Amino acid sequence: MFAYSDVLIKLVIGFLFITVLINLTGKSNLAPTSAMDQIQNYVLGGIVGGVLYNPSITLIQFVIILLIWSLLILVMRYITIHSQMMQKFLNGDPVTVVRNGEILVDNCLRANLPAKEVALKLRTAGVTDVTTVKRAVLEQSGQLTIVNQGDANIKFPVITDGTVDPDVLDLMGKDQAWLEEALRRQGVERVKDVYLAEFRNNQLVVAKYHH
Repeated sequence: MFAYSDVLIKLVIGFLFITVLINLTGKSNLAPTSAMDQIQNYVLGGIVGGVLYNPSITLIQFVIILLIWSLLILVMRYITIHSQMMQKFLNGDPVTVVRNGEILVDNCLRANLPAKEVALKLRTAGVTDVTTVKRAVLEQSGQLTIVNQGDANIKFPVITDGTVDPDVLDLMGKDQAWLEEALRRQGVERVKDVYLAEFRNNQLVVAKYHH
């Protein structure tokens, strides 16, 4: 027999689990920023939605399923933070689609981006002339980040999670040797010890991991 009280309890528990999961994963909301986030949202929504109106699934079973899925999410998040290989495998890398006013066709094809979609993303970002674009990057979330020719005081993420972005170095007019020397001057011997390094106001600002 269908019981509204059972649905209400499951709904409240599902809401609490989602709220706790948002806080534990350090997110302010469930907006996806990567493929892993998208999968997390789909499965979590399927679990909560599919169980609410199914009286054959008990409250204990519902809680156990939510606990297993939450644990899996937290484990995968920990792995992606501490393993660059797994991070790339699960979330992928940003793709540079425009550099110095030229569309990088090979990069677009590798990212399965048809020309119509690239053109649409550029128009949505307010770009009417691709030659005015110094760099356009397709992020893991599907958003396009645009740097126009002549833009000043831009924060360039040179290193993220211990990985150097060679396109940013090229955009800055610097090379690997310059980066290594800049890191050494700040007491950093290895790139993988850097959590985030940004180039702003002609200076490299470094945030290191604390081991």
